[in-house]
Amino acid sequence: MPPETTVCPSLVAWGNAWLAGHVGLDEAADHVETAGGPVVAGDVPLRKYLANLRVGGLRELRLALPAPGDPLGLSGPAPFNAAAVDAGQAVIAVLDDRNLGLVPTPDLRGSSYVGVRLEVYESGPVRHDLPSLAEAERELSDVMRAATEALAGVDGPMPGRPERLARGGELAPGYPARAHRVSTLATRLAAVLRLADERGLTSGQVTVRGAALRELDHAVRRALVAAHHAIFEPVRNA
Repeated sequence: MPPETTVCPSLVAWGNAWLAGHVGLDEAADHVETAGGPVVAGDVPLRKYLANLRVGGLRELRLALPAPGDPLGLSGPAPFNAAAVDAGQAVIAVLDDRNLGLVPTPDLRGSSYVGVRLEVYESGPVRHDLPSLAEAERELSDVMRAATEALAGVDGPMPGRPERLARGGELAPGYPARAHRVSTLATRLAAVLRLADERGLTSGQVTVRGAALRELDHAVRRALVAAHHAIFEPVRNA
């Protein structure tokens, strides 16, 4: 799954809410920087960078949550794809005449400054094979049931329960309630996947658990991507 930082999901959620007129730029940037500290794109502070992109024709922000062998949300070119897979997350800024890829890296300056630097790449066209919110929710539900059945027969340490984890996955104003629900569930399941522990299992049990968790990871990432794109889904389907 993506790393602990939620800077890309936060940027997509709050950036899209800003573009749709539900929040102001300052509020959106504040929420993004709550996720990982001050953010710069290249060397430009986040607020100024987003304002410049909008002047340049920014229409929406899209989320990519790739994993090795599963470039979810990516369409090249190779340098951007490689960086995004290494980071486990990226943002695609969709402009009128081109797309830009933003990949987060730690921004460490001196002994006390900790923030995020978004490395800027050229990005390929928007992927049109990503699931709708309804499709992603059905897939997540189906995979959860299958994973529960598969893991029920595997003795040994089990992942923690989602309800015991801190809340997370809330989207920005303007997103439909269904998107909030799907994003929250997928975020909690992502945390469960990070807690999965194979110690004390036989090789056969490891194989069963590994297959179930890989399918769940795939469905979780697809659900998160769909939820973060849902604010513009009615427009795309019109």
